[in-house]
Amino acid sequence: MGVVNVTPDSFSDGGKFLNADAAVRHALKLADEGAEILDIGGESTRPGAKPVSEAEELRRVIPVIKKLAAIRWGERLREPRLEKSRPARGNARPTRKPVLSIDTMKPAVARAALEAGASIVNDVAANRSNVAMWKVVAEFRAGYICMHAQGPPRTMQKNPVYRNVVREVGKFFRERLEKLNACGVSSDQIVFDPGIGFGKTLEHNLQLLANLRRFTKLRRPLLLGVSRKSFIGKLLGATLNERLPASLACATLAVADGVQIIRVHDVAETVRAMRLAEALLARKKN
Repeated sequence: MGVVNVTPDSFSDGGKFLNADAAVRHALKLADEGAEILDIGGESTRPGAKPVSEAEELRRVIPVIKKLAAIRWGERLREPRLEKSRPARGNARPTRKPVLSIDTMKPAVARAALEAGASIVNDVAANRSNVAMWKVVAEFRAGYICMHAQGPPRTMQKNPVYRNVVREVGKFFRERLEKLNACGVSSDQIVFDPGIGFGKTLEHNLQLLANLRRFTKLRRPLLLGVSRKSFIGKLLGATLNERLPASLACATLAVADGVQIIRVHDVAETVRAMRLAEALLARKKN
């Protein structure tokens, strides 16, 4: 899953792709590098981020989704300019469109994005009690990424406390599975994300990463987003631009532990790491 931030203030690349055409070009670059899902977001969810109005979020993301959904992928592959570059994944360039995901906490934005061509809702506010978002997901039969977070982005990192973070996140997933099913969202629509960095200390993040296999017992796909996150800097003293090696290490270990979706900024590098990890895992004796 490649990250497309149509925001001025995201922690990693805020402001780089705020223009719709720039965001589309970036999304296509990520697809060429091997992204099978493009996650488009118009509101930063970094710690301390201020909320964005519904109208502004719609203004940012809907043109991007419409442009990407309208692309005829087969025709695009025959453009000489694009054929000159070698695909990063080392195989033939992909012949089908990547799946489009909307990264939003707002039901109205999710609805508009699904109508515009998105197929997945990536919801960092799955800890809500209001069922409006889940009704939208059920109506469209969309994929739903249910992420654990302790509090909203603006306050989640002030004082996160758990008795047992792995057990509590697992309990959250089980409870949400029941609530989502009750709202008409079937289990096969749901992906779980432990929410690394969302209301967690460094130790909480490490505990979750070390116990990802525990969450596979729920028999739902897992998504992991660790790309360039601040816990890496806290652990290693690495600046934002120095966090790729640690991000790749986390992703590789996660795949070995049963994670199916890796959400990243650096797609080409991650694809190469994943291909090697998959090749080794396929040959590993039980």
